[in-house]
Amino acid sequence: MKKIGLIINPVAGIGGPAGMKGSDGAEVQRVARELGIRSATAERTKVVLKSLALVKEQVQLYTAPEEMGEDTAKEIGFTPIIVGSIKSGSTTAEDTIRIAKEMAALQLDLLIFAGGDGTARNVAEAVGGELTVLGIPGGVKIHSAVYARNPLAAAELALRFAQGDEMETMPAEVMDIDEEKFRAGVVAARLYGYMNVLKVKTLMQCCKSGSKSSQDALDEIATDVAEYIEEHDERLFVIGSGSTTRAVMDMLHLPNTLLGVDVVEQGQVIAADVNEQQLYELVKGREATIVITVIGGQGHILGRGNQQLSPRVLREVGLQNLMIIADPKKLACLPGRSLVVDSGDAELDQALCGWRAVVTGLGQTTMMKIIT
Repeated sequence: MKKIGLIINPVAGIGGPAGMKGSDGAEVQRVARELGIRSATAERTKVVLKSLALVKEQVQLYTAPEEMGEDTAKEIGFTPIIVGSIKSGSTTAEDTIRIAKEMAALQLDLLIFAGGDGTARNVAEAVGGELTVLGIPGGVKIHSAVYARNPLAAAELALRFAQGDEMETMPAEVMDIDEEKFRAGVVAARLYGYMNVLKVKTLMQCCKSGSKSSQDALDEIATDVAEYIEEHDERLFVIGSGSTTRAVMDMLHLPNTLLGVDVVEQGQVIAADVNEQQLYELVKGREATIVITVIGGQGHILGRGNQQLSPRVLREVGLQNLMIIADPKKLACLPGRSLVVDSGDAELDQALCGWRAVVTGLGQTTMMKIIT
């Protein structure tokens, strides 16, 4: 019988749809809740637990209390052993660290946790390289390589492990950024250590790598997209985050939120750094195009740092009105030469799968396969 631990960060990812670029801090979480936003980590964890439930008799599940794991496990039909204690409704990073340390003392076979880069940091501080871990992505940025590509990938990994499949482990990076600097448009990433993960590269995401696009490549892409925007000024254009999309805004001589989402109409920014609710109200009933780019080293185009582009926003705009732009060198370095979607809506993600043209230069496109 496999001894598997589970810790859920019940506030991870809450700041994404709010346009807060992270979820750290009580004030960020308060603002997000006032907007009606709730963390999706429990729902994402259910995908994994439903898979483990297929071999429930082969698993002894240990969970953090209440909303940090117990409640979700019981909802799926598990009878977990509870580890530690929390003050429900006001959980902290210290809870994650303390409970992870207690779980490490139980000599678990696998520790599953759901959250983002901050959660990974907390778990790494507690267990280091002592345990094999599996992260369920539920945060905003998720630069770390200790997370599965998406919840379905995490579910497959967990099931294979519980069934006793022989699986090697490998060290993977735990990365995080300074969220205060990030909200000011500065990416200050830092390596916080390594944890052991299951070595199935097709199911684990890679560590985010920095962009090395040349200015000439950015200028070509920006010229192509800017011309399209100017020729279709009756439409709204939703400009996603990133240095490649910033080049488009520079070409249009418009101000840009490097790590946020802006909306352009008739040559003007009509809304800057919008949250999900603001964006939905703007695109509702309008002809619009969403311009997004690719995360280097990972390939994600949705679900990493742009949760303002929610499933309902994407459906309102229309999946055919998604414009992807990227330097061809960045595309060539992606694992599996594929783009990845992880919007949180499995049906929508499946609808996005398949081959799609990516703008890679002036009058140039490259066909790339989108996967979940």
